[in-house]
Parts: sequence; C-alpha cells; structure tokens
Amino acid sequence: MRLYYEIARRSFSRHLTYRAATLAGLATNGFFGLVRTYLFLGFYGEESTVSGWSQQDALAFVWFGQALLMPLLIFGWYELALTIRSGDVISDLSKPFDYYGFWLARDAGRAVYHTLFRSVPTLLIGLILFQFALAADPLRWLAFLGSLALAVWISFGMRFLANIAAFWLLDYRGPAMALMFANGLLSGLLVPLNFWPEWAEAVVRMLPFAGLVQIPVDVILGKATGAELAAALLFQLGWGVALMLAGRLVLGMAVRKVIVQGG
Repeated sequence: MRLYYEIARRSFSRHLTYRAATLAGLATNGFFGLVRTYLFLGFYGEESTVSGWSQQDALAFVWFGQALLMPLLIFGWYELALTIRSGDVISDLSKPFDYYGFWLARDAGRAVYHTLFRSVPTLLIGLILFQFALAADPLRWLAFLGSLALAVWISFGMRFLANIAAFWLLDYRGPAMALMFANGLLSGLLVPLNFWPEWAEAVVRMLPFAGLVQIPVDVILGKATGAELAAALLFQLGWGVALMLAGRLVLGMAVRKVIVQGG
C-alpha cells in the first residue's frame, strides 16, 4: 500500500505545478456556474418548488455540480490511452506493481488536488454570489465525502474502460467522447434526474452515471437519508466494484493482445 500512497502523493504534487491552469479553470467554472444559475432562476420563475426541489436546492445543485466537474473529470481524460498509442504502456505493464492500482492511485491523487483547489473555491464563489443554504450536519458532510470518493472510483472505472479501448481502436478519442457525452447527460449534471419523466428517471438511476453527480448531490442536500442513504452508497459501491472487475477483465484481454503483437 505504501507504493500506491506514494504514487497518489506524487500525482497530487504534479498537479500543484499547474497554477495558471487552476486559476483559468476556476474562472471557467465560475462563469458557467453563473450562466446555469440564471437559467434555473428563469426556469423556476415565481415557483418556489419544482419536482420536490426548492429554488435553494436548485442553486446548490448548480454549484455542487460545477464543483464536481474536475474531481470526476466529467469532460474527458486520455492519459492512459496516450501511453498505449506511444508504446509506453509496455514499460508500465512490465513494472512490479498492479497496473490498475497504479492508475487508480494516480487518479486518487489528482482527485484530492482538484477537490481542494477546484471544488472548494468553486463552491465559495457560488456561496458569495448567491448565499444558498449548506448543510450544517457534520455527518451529512461525512456521508457526502464518502459518496464523492465512490463517485471518483466509478468515474475512474468508466474512464479506464474507455481508455484501454485504444488497444483495439485506431482513434482512442471516440470512446472517450462518447463517455463524456453520457456523463453530462445521464449523471444529473445538466438537469437533476428527478426533473426527468418518471420512466426515464427510473432507467437512468440504475446506470452507473447516476452515481457521479446525482447521488452525491442528493446526499449533501439531504434528499437521501437513513435507509435511502445506505442504499445510495451501496449502489455506488456496487458499480465501483463491477467496473473494477470489468476493467481488470478487459485489461487481461488487452495484455494477451500485446503479447501476441509483440511476438
């Protein structure tokens, strides 16, 4: 475990060097947070509640959604696929560590960095401008952090599968862009899933995408409590495990392909 801790720590340190990119990203998050906030305010109009969500809930949803963008890398990630294209993957596979664990540790370090330096400042921007209510219960925040960690794991599992498709596909960007589209549409990022038609919401809530944004936001807003909270966290845990097993299975197939190609 010490090895993977050190990998995560170095990944965190690596991202600390991108200060200009962090500031530019915060400006972008803030701008689109403003745009989305006024869209929702216009949508609510004189209504105080829509589909069981108050206007305050909607404002919190917007800014928590903006804050989760970078920890979850909703809009794409190609680092693993690039090592496949360059051939560096051969060196990584030959090193004395678990390949999946290596990339998961790197992603964990990155996610911690983005949580501290992108998520927290983004939330502060929203709070300063719109003063929406935040949970005062520390146990709810603890549950949210647990849900966020599971969301990062789910996100990594899907990105891992999309990236290792580069072993078979000439254009690695296709699966990654398809995943990016699905993340934005099906995770609850653009529109809360409870605003969807009931039949569509029931289907989408069974998919792993719901564990990215909708469930963490439900947890911090108090929409999932007691047995519902436990079920939501177990749902995320189940998809995290399922995606990990799928990733390892497909990786095993890819490794056999590399051996055949390498002769």
